[in-house]
Parts: sequence; C-alpha cells; structure tokens
Amino acid sequence: MSVQTVAVVFSCALAVLTAALLAVAAGCLARHDGATRPAAAVRAAQTFAGTLTVMAAVTGALASVLR
Repeated sequence: MSVQTVAVVFSCALAVLTAALLAVAAGCLARHDGATRPAAAVRAAQTFAGTLTVMAAVTGALASVLR
C-alpha cells in the first residue's frame, strides 16, 4: 500500500469515529436537556450526518492534495 492510500483510509476511519463520538455526545446532551428518546435520537442522527458530511469533504480535499 502506498502512503497516500493509508492516509486516505486512516482519514476515513477517523471521520467516522469522530462523527460517532459527536453523535453520542449530542444525544446525551439532548436527553440531559429534557428531550424525549426519539427526539434525542433524531438530534444525534443529524449531528452524525452533518459531521460525516464535513469530514468527507475534508478527506476528499486531503486525497486530492496527496495525489
């Protein structure tokens, strides 16, 4: 494997992990704020999707710079 491939795979894994951690935090904060479980799950899903979108854009930019 080339260094570029390893960097892209590592960045993708880091993006998913970061998105998952932020989604859990958003869900916990929503529940702590008094939201119902479905509302907290929706807030967590929105956070996951938004974070993953931003991180995918960053990973794509990194991939194009490294090539």
